[in-house]
Amino acid sequence: MLEGTCLCGAVAYQADAEATQIIHCHCHTCRKAHGSAFSSIAAVPRDAFRWTRGEDGLTAYESSPGKLRRFCRTCGSQIVAERADSGSVMLRLGCLDSPIRPDRQWHIWRSDASAWYDLDAHWPELPEGMVGR
Repeated sequence: MLEGTCLCGAVAYQADAEATQIIHCHCHTCRKAHGSAFSSIAAVPRDAFRWTRGEDGLTAYESSPGKLRRFCRTCGSQIVAERADSGSVMLRLGCLDSPIRPDRQWHIWRSDASAWYDLDAHWPELPEGMVGR
């Protein structure tokens, strides 16, 4: 079972599924929508997904024809994306609270990637925030 919540906790979901494959999308739209170098998603079957809290607190933006990005109207967290004609819901993994161990991961739309993010660069990793700043 997968569970997720928005930043303020007003909206929550569950999915009776596993997230075994992750896609990191670098397209222009995902970068703008998330304010980051890429968006990380995992698809789950629509019939395995359900809102458990705060569905009335959601709003949506149609970022491309037929694709709705659903987000909390209070804190702005993008929680899922979906197309009405699709049998799956795309979970925005930044809102996922359950630990997962994906078997596979892909980076897509690298042709659209931001110039300031380099997948091959190795920068220091800190277990917490910037200490002493």
